Amino acid sequence: MVSMVSTQSMTTRRGESSMKTRIRLLGRSFTRGVTLIEVMIVVVILGLIAGGVAVAVFPKYSEAQVKTTTTSAMELRRATETWRATHSSDQCPTLEDLRKDKAVDSASKLTDAWDDPFKIVCEDDETIVTSFGHDKKEGTADDIHVPAQAADQNK
Repeated sequence: MVSMVSTQSMTTRRGESSMKTRIRLLGRSFTRGVTLIEVMIVVVILGLIAGGVAVAVFPKYSEAQVKTTTTSAMELRRATETWRATHSSDQCPTLEDLRKDKAVDSASKLTDAWDDPFKIVCEDDETIVTSFGHDKKEGTADDIHVPAQAADQNK
């Protein structure tokens, strides 16, 4: 029976000793810090995620700019037609005339999504509002015309 007790105490001591060693090693790994390779791996992963988001979001941003410009041009066309109906002259109003006569709200944005002013052309029975698009050149494929049929007539 004596040999049995001594065997158990030896096993317990070995278990305690290995547990203390494990705790000591774990403590060292926490104080060791982060290596340069680990930091670089995290930076590369974040860069890949950012690149994927940019590829997915940029086309939607361009599409939103076109839609916003089209909506603003439609509102400006309505305001121009209202102004022409209330003023008996055949002249075409400028953006400043529309704002001065309160045909458009003072907080309304009178520029397109690329911060260029709209071009308003008044014909006999038609008002055409044009944005030159992101390239800012007249007569190119990215021009936005309201009404859209005006683009076909100008070609």
